[in-house]
Formats: sequence, C-alpha cells, structure tokens
Amino acid sequence: MKKIVFAAIVVLAAGLGAWLWLKRPEPAPLEKESQAAPASLSAKVKTGDLRVLVEASGRVVPEREVEIKCKASGEVIELPVDVSDAVKKGDLLIQLDPVDEERSVRMAEYSLSVSRAKLEQARLSLKIAKSDLETERVRAKAALKSAEAKFAEAKAKLERTLQLEARKMASAEELDSAKTDRDQAEESLEVAKASIRDLDTELVRIESSGHDVKIAEAQAKGDEIELEDARQRLEDTRVASPIDGVVVERDVQVGQIIASGVSNVGGGTSVMSLADLSRIYILVSVDESDIGRIRTGQRARITVDAHPDLTFHGEVVRVATKGANTSNVVTFEVKVEVKGANAELLKPEMTANVEIVAADKTGVLLVPITAVRQRRGERFVEVVKGDGATEQRPVVAGMNDGEMIEIESGLEEGENVLADSGGHGDRWKKSGDDARNKAREERMRMRMMRGGPH
Repeated sequence: MKKIVFAAIVVLAAGLGAWLWLKRPEPAPLEKESQAAPASLSAKVKTGDLRVLVEASGRVVPEREVEIKCKASGEVIELPVDVSDAVKKGDLLIQLDPVDEERSVRMAEYSLSVSRAKLEQARLSLKIAKSDLETERVRAKAALKSAEAKFAEAKAKLERTLQLEARKMASAEELDSAKTDRDQAEESLEVAKASIRDLDTELVRIESSGHDVKIAEAQAKGDEIELEDARQRLEDTRVASPIDGVVVERDVQVGQIIASGVSNVGGGTSVMSLADLSRIYILVSVDESDIGRIRTGQRARITVDAHPDLTFHGEVVRVATKGANTSNVVTFEVKVEVKGANAELLKPEMTANVEIVAADKTGVLLVPITAVRQRRGERFVEVVKGDGATEQRPVVAGMNDGEMIEIESGLEEGENVLADSGGHGDRWKKSGDDARNKAREERMRMRMMRGGPH
C-alpha cells in the first residue's frame, strides 16, 4: 500500500513540473556585445592650448663619478676622509706604508752614483788617451824627420866614400863604415815610420774608449730613469684627489693590505669613489613611441619620493642615438640636467620621476583624439553638417596629449566632428597607448628589481 502512495506522489510532482515548464515566460533575446557599435558624440572644433608631456622614470647621477685605485701596493696607514666628506683636488685620500719604496729610492740613488762615477772615469781616461796620442804623434813626427835626415846624410856619405874609394882615396874600412852607417840610418827610418803607423792603431783604441764613454752615459741615463721610477712609486703611496667632489664610497680601512691597480691582474683594490656634484643629472628611459617628441633644450619637471612636496626643474641635454632592448621593449636614454634651486637635495642613485614638456602650444585648433581616424596611412574626421549629415574630410594632425589632438589643417574653428564616446580610439592611438603602458610596466618592474620605491 505504501509503495502505491509513493508512486502516486512521484507522478503528481513530475506532472506539476512539466506544467510549470510549459507556462514559463519567453526570455528576451541576448544582445551580442561584439555587434554593439560604440556611441558617437558631436564635438566642436575649438581653439585652445596644448601641453604634451612625456613621462619617464630614471635615476639621479652626478656630473662624473671617479673610482679611486692605488698604483702602489701595501698597507694603509692613513685614511683621513670618510663617506660624505667634501674634498678638493690634491687633498690626501689615502697613505700607504712607504718603507719599501723609500728603500728602493735609496738603492736607485746609489746605483746612479756608481754609474755616474764610472762615466766620469771613462771620460777622463778618454781625455788622457787623446792627450797621450797627441804627444806621441809630435814625438813620432820629430823622430821620423830626424831619421830621414840621418838616412839622407848616411846615404850621401856612402856615395862620397864610393867615389873616393874608386879613386883609391878611401880605404876599404871607410867604405864598410859608410855602408854600416847608411844601413843603420835606414833601419832607424823604418822604425820611425812604424811608430807613425802605431799611432793609427792607438787612434782606433781611443775610438773604442769613446764607445765605452757612450756605454757609461747610457748606463747612467738608465739609472736616472730607475731613480725616477722609484721616486714615482714612492709618490704613488700617497693618493690625492683628482677632482673637487664628495666621497660617496669608502671600501678600505686603516691596516688593510691593498693590491695595485696597475700591476695586479685582477685590477687591484678599489679604495673609494668620488662624485662631482657641481652638476646633477637624471638619466631616464623613454619609450620608443615617445622618443620622437624629445629634443634637447626641452623643459622638464622632476619629482622624487624623498621630497614629495618639492618639484625640481630641468632641461634635456642629451638624447641617445641608439636604444636598448629589454624584454622586447625598446627605450632610449635621455639625460636631463637639474637646474634651479634645491638641486643639492638630489642624491646619486635616487629614483626620479620626470615629465618632459614635449610641446607647449597656445591658440591651436583642437579636437578629441578619438575624432581622428586613420585609413591606408591617411587621417580623416567625420564632419557633421548643418542638416545632420556627415562628411569624411582628410586632415593634417599634429601632437596630442592623450585626450586632445592638434589639427594643423583641414578644419575650421566652430565645426562639429564625430568622436567615439566609448573609449574606442582608432588603432594608431590604441597601439601607441598599449606600447606606452607596456613600457611603464617594464620600468616599474625594473625599479622593483633595483629595490626602488614602487
């Protein structure tokens, strides 16, 4: 019996459900969003002012920053400056222990003294040799003349003796004596001539002594250079400031052993860094879609998180020729010089937000940026006539600030144009906005990686 009652209840419930389904109201047809066209509004062409700003972020940098390394190696014995101290060019920054270099200077001075003494000795020996040669030359010439005279006399005596002997007026002994005198005189003459030839050999020896002097001079010159090097190495133990600036980093302490930045393969020990804060700059990365608007001389507004209530003013001084590609986002480095008051409040490596005034025009024709369309590389607007009809008219558009765009030609003040109201700009505007948004996201990501504010 219970089973029959349960079955009846199930049948009644099913019938009620079917009746309610058949009596349901018909639903309204769904509209397809993709087919909904954006609404268009009429906008009047008006004369106004246009200021175009290019926003970018970057970091504060000084006029220049110099990393200080020592040419010499050794122990730091004096370190008179610390971080944030102001220094002048030539001020002592670090003093190394000079004991070894002082010893090298003394050794070089001793070597130079020895080489100079040897040079003087060689010069004196050359002078004496030249003087002796001149004396011997005079003596040899005199001896040669005497020998020639004696030979001539002995020869003449022999001839006379031969004549007398032929006439039986001289004895054989006298003839032999005359011959002997002639032979001795001839021999003396040959000896005198040999002495002259020996003087030529002595001249060669003197020329060799002249080369010895040149060698001694070269040795002395080399020792002078060695002494200069030793004195320079001693001077290198004292490191002076190359610029007027401020100490921004100090990486060593008194008692620390540092390596030379010249002779060490690894580049040596960096002891400190100096920054020239006489001029302050901001290096910002500008997206490639905006870089065409940037020129040197343009004004800029600068803000930093460290001083939220202050606005700094600057000027574009350099625009990079080549861009940098980071994660498929191309940016160009722009250098902005900070000018005016309070520039000293900006510290190197601060993150700065910069607004560059790319254009500041007054009294130009303006329309909403969404009124300008583009087709096949040409821009046009829909002009609303007096009877409500529309006309496509080509225009020459100038710069825009993201909302309004300058019309250089094609429209007159007071005319009405159609502009999209649903935020659906034409493709060239949308693509530019997308690129700028992507660049801003990339800059924010880079700032977070650098540990900057976000």
